[in-house]
Amino acid sequence: MNIPTYFARFLKEIRLTDNQVSELITGHSTLRKRLSEDEDLSKIIVSTFLQGSYRRSTAVRPKGESRSDVDVIVVTRLSMEEYSDPADALQVFVPFMEKHYEGKYEIQGRSIGISLSYVDLDVVITAAPSESEEGILESSSVTDTRALDEVDIWSLKKSWTVINEDNNTDAVLRTESNDTESEWKTVPLWIPDREAEEWKQTDPLAQIKWTRDKNKSCNRHYVNVVKALKWWRRINNIPKHPKGYPFEHLIGLCCPDDIQSVGQGVTEVLEGIVNDYTNKPVMPDHGVPDHDVMARVTDEHYNEFYELIKIAANIARKATDATTVKESAEAWNELFGSKFPVSEATNNIVKSSEAGFSERTNPKPDQITGARFG
Repeated sequence: MNIPTYFARFLKEIRLTDNQVSELITGHSTLRKRLSEDEDLSKIIVSTFLQGSYRRSTAVRPKGESRSDVDVIVVTRLSMEEYSDPADALQVFVPFMEKHYEGKYEIQGRSIGISLSYVDLDVVITAAPSESEEGILESSSVTDTRALDEVDIWSLKKSWTVINEDNNTDAVLRTESNDTESEWKTVPLWIPDREAEEWKQTDPLAQIKWTRDKNKSCNRHYVNVVKALKWWRRINNIPKHPKGYPFEHLIGLCCPDDIQSVGQGVTEVLEGIVNDYTNKPVMPDHGVPDHDVMARVTDEHYNEFYELIKIAANIARKATDATTVKESAEAWNELFGSKFPVSEATNNIVKSSEAGFSERTNPKPDQITGARFG
């Protein structure tokens, strides 16, 4: 059953609040301004831009005492040949961190983490791009700091221009771009990996573009499907991995195009994982096919995760197949917890043809056992 008003209220409860978004903007804007004004680092910095779940519009509200977080890519002119040891590249930023974030930063495996009282920042440093790539990475299209769901027509183009740029979350920013101009092809960036003691590739812009395109093909429901399932993971006793982007990537692979509601997307994603991913999959990253997104997930963790997915799929199917608003809302509440409203749910019966779902081709809930289905 499709109960869109209930999902709208649920999504409002799990999205970042206006205050949290404002704090994220303050945190990353202050960091980027300080970097651009630093006497030493400004000489080696090409550009800074946002990546991660906030930029892709797939972030959910922190739970408990946790803080919101945002990832900041710092594109530098540091040479991989000169800094063959990735740890040395990270050390270049230590004086800056000591000056502005003393006692609040930590050198991590692939980044520098900054923990403030109101937000967490993850600073990802890259090696020098080619000359032609510098122009792309300095463009307004790349440095636009708004989340995808704030920009209907974002595109990776030279002609993309932000007019009246303002960090105020209430500001309405206008953009211009040439509709006939082809988008730039994204190019992987090299980031330092201290643990592996080598530079590794990542392509955050490819991930952003893929999410934009997927959201469009899913009638703008995709990013909300991701939020809903991330919330499910957050409130349940889920193993350590997969989480974050690996989980989001798996959701993307299983979410059908042209879904008509968030509930449909959630149900079909969960059943898709059960049907098609009994064992831990190999998942090539968008833009860097040699990188397996699931590489750090152990078989043990994935198997535990899969068993919980089967339970969640049964509950979602019960909610989808319910014939009354009350039954559907109660099942979704069972899946998503107290943030999903049930107080106004009634026993009104809704015909299946009005529910907004295509005919179900997956097995009934009691038939989902973990085997692959033909």
